[in-house]
Amino acid sequence: MHPDPRFRSDTALLADAERIGFAHIFAATPDGPMVVQAPVTLHGERLRFHVSRANRIAPHMDGASVVLSLAEVQGYVSANFYAAPGNQVPTWNYVSVEVDGIANAIGADELTEQLDRLAALHEPRDDPWTRDKVDPVVFAKLLGGIRGFDVTVTAVRGTTKLSQNKTPQDRAGVVAGLRREGRHALADRMDTLR
Repeated sequence: MHPDPRFRSDTALLADAERIGFAHIFAATPDGPMVVQAPVTLHGERLRFHVSRANRIAPHMDGASVVLSLAEVQGYVSANFYAAPGNQVPTWNYVSVEVDGIANAIGADELTEQLDRLAALHEPRDDPWTRDKVDPVVFAKLLGGIRGFDVTVTAVRGTTKLSQNKTPQDRAGVVAGLRREGRHALADRMDTLR
């Protein structure tokens, strides 16, 4: 996470992690450091994720110390966006959550609960997919192809680096520059800090 305290974020970080929904999950394993990408959901004070049983990290996850890194929005900021770009350099703006914890394997019921929650959070509202659309025998077979894990959270950190260290004129220039380049998600997120 960024060391500048102006960029710290500490409000509802686990809920933010679920809203972002997709994490890079890092673990040190006997076979060396590994990373896997996986969707995450929040269950009480724990995050939950699943991976393919065939993934090389899967056999190492139960009991592993992990770091989950979730990026909401991010992007390059040209120094030319600033009101006076002459003595400034480009940077990168981003909003992210980082979670430390211990991953523990979960059973079929908890894994099914995670899949149902993922669908409830991300399916289109007009025609959502639900588990009842799948034959139970087929679902059980598909469920056997993945492993689920709960993360007992030991630390959570958030960074919201959106040019807070710049003048209002520079920030307005960054938002305008991002919009000109069609990077509206980052510009919109910067607008939330005004």
